[in-house]
Amino acid sequence: MRVTTSILLLIFTLGCTGTKNASAKSGKLNGTWIPAEQEFSGTKLLKAAFEKQKLIISDSNYTLIAESVDKGVVRFHGDKADIYGKEGVNAGKHFTALYKYENEWLTICYNLKGDAYPESFTTAGKPMFFLSVFKKEQ
Repeated sequence: MRVTTSILLLIFTLGCTGTKNASAKSGKLNGTWIPAEQEFSGTKLLKAAFEKQKLIISDSNYTLIAESVDKGVVRFHGDKADIYGKEGVNAGKHFTALYKYENEWLTICYNLKGDAYPESFTTAGKPMFFLSVFKKEQ
């Protein structure tokens, strides 16, 4: 569960501000993001499982603070992202994600297998899908 939570938080690094999807070049993804909701394989996680987590995005770099610290690179293209772990428990791993930013909320759906991009923001019936909803720290 620790690896899964860390992976999901890494994917949350896709945060942005605005009413449309933003590109990494816009700088709108930069900042610290706090998870408000998380779901894994159709099951909502209790807030206690993620209340101390933070996702920090700086251009194409991310830092995920959870049970441990993970760092890596995120590449954005349209409403999709590729996440590459460089340091921490996810070093050497690749995850795919679908993301959106609406009304100051960042929603990211991760495929922890990394073999295809999620087609929607649902995890039910998908054992390796993780969903996180973030709010930018003020």
